[in-house]
Amino acid sequence: MKLTSRIALLTVLLTGIVTSCGKYSFTGISIDYNVVKTLSISTFFNDSGGGPPNISQLFTEEIKDYFQQNSELALVNYDGDLQLEGAITGYRLRPVAPTASADAVTSTGSLQRLEIVVKASFFHTKDEEQSYSNKSFTFFADYDPNEQSLTAAEPELIDIIFEQIIFDIFNASVANW
Repeated sequence: MKLTSRIALLTVLLTGIVTSCGKYSFTGISIDYNVVKTLSISTFFNDSGGGPPNISQLFTEEIKDYFQQNSELALVNYDGDLQLEGAITGYRLRPVAPTASADAVTSTGSLQRLEIVVKASFFHTKDEEQSYSNKSFTFFADYDPNEQSLTAAEPELIDIIFEQIIFDIFNASVANW
């Protein structure tokens, strides 16, 4: 069999497999869009006592954007078929790799770790078994305070951390991972 014939046959088979699986998605979503059409996301308030003043708004907008880009759900202000709410409950900065100073009495961290914790609750109004309440999602990112200040590093660290936490919330909510 010629190579082009094999490729054509493989393409036909793969197309048939993918189209026969009605709810298949490359993002892993397991939503029946015939039943679930809307999503509401409440503001995730900052209950951590730390972070920049706009962290709550930043997280809320990023998670809304992620769900809109990776699903066909219509975003509504309240009472969606799927409802997501929560809060940023932890914002901690701590040394990761301590190094001794010349006088051996004090130590400083050669790396600092920013860790953010978000607690989320997800309500699936059409299938209560898929709902969860007050589930914690945590991620961290490290930076070298000898190379840049927290003020300079913080926006990038927050972006890295939020990207992973939002991915985890998305998967726990609509991908059934």
